[in-house]
Amino acid sequence: MSNAAKPAEGLQTLTPELKAFIAEWKSKPGNLIMVLHRVQQHFGFIPREVAFEVADLLDTPLAKIYGVITFYNFFKLKKPGRHNIQVCMGTACYLKGGEDIIHELEEILGVGLNTVTADGEFSIEAVRCLGCCGLAPVLVVDGEVHGKVQTKDMQGLVQALKAKVTKE
Repeated sequence: MSNAAKPAEGLQTLTPELKAFIAEWKSKPGNLIMVLHRVQQHFGFIPREVAFEVADLLDTPLAKIYGVITFYNFFKLKKPGRHNIQVCMGTACYLKGGEDIIHELEEILGVGLNTVTADGEFSIEAVRCLGCCGLAPVLVVDGEVHGKVQTKDMQGLVQALKAKVTKE
């Protein structure tokens, strides 16, 4: 990859620890999912150039790696905001206003679905069922589940997150 093609955040590469993890898992069944989980845990997403390295180290076609990454909602190809807001769009949440919550968050944050605010602090994504149907509609912010949310709650939620960012 030439310098002109490097991503804005710089060239990402596997660390020696990640390479050792991949070597340990290379011959085990189900290795790809485990490796991708560990890579995403480290980077927060699966950088393109790292996917190429994983393919080489596992002797796995890149198409298979991208097939897994794009099939499972958990895996990300783009770096999410530091505060990732996931809105459930499973049947119960959708019927109880999940889509309206997404629209409200887009309006408040000034970004669309699956995008990141200019400052890199916030991202919004729609996810499939979170398994909290009795609390519909549900969203998850930084791993914390919020149930029975309403559009009128979104301004306060975002303000609390922004206040948290200011303190950090």
